[in-house]
Amino acid sequence: MYPTRKAIMIEDPLKYVIICIDDDPLILKLLSFQLNKVIEHDTTIVECFLDPSEVVDNIDSLISNELEVLLLLVDYQMPKINGGELIRNIKLKYPQLKCIMLSGQANNIIVKELTSDHLIEKFISKPWEEEKLISEVKRIMNK
Repeated sequence: MYPTRKAIMIEDPLKYVIICIDDDPLILKLLSFQLNKVIEHDTTIVECFLDPSEVVDNIDSLISNELEVLLLLVDYQMPKINGGELIRNIKLKYPQLKCIMLSGQANNIIVKELTSDHLIEKFISKPWEEEKLISEVKRIMNK
């Protein structure tokens, strides 16, 4: 796990989590920086993962600690599993989770399939414009 905050304390007022998954640490730093500019820090944290295999267990842990996962931002091209497969696996267990796919590698067929299967709310190409990313994140979280 790529830590963005110290260990969560029981008395913390935290209620919400945004999860970013990408195999590039620089992308994760940029996402975390951009998202941290607009979230409510008293109630929301951004958690980042380099290894997609750690995500489901960590979602389980967050939910068991009574934190609501607001959104997942997922890269498409990653080692071991692509973002589409990861989202499908996560949605089997947590169908209500909202997902944005970020990628410079996914093709239109994959994006259309994920969208028509209601697995992603939005696809954003890399490199992205910060304003567009933040606007989409806010729009999806306010649904």
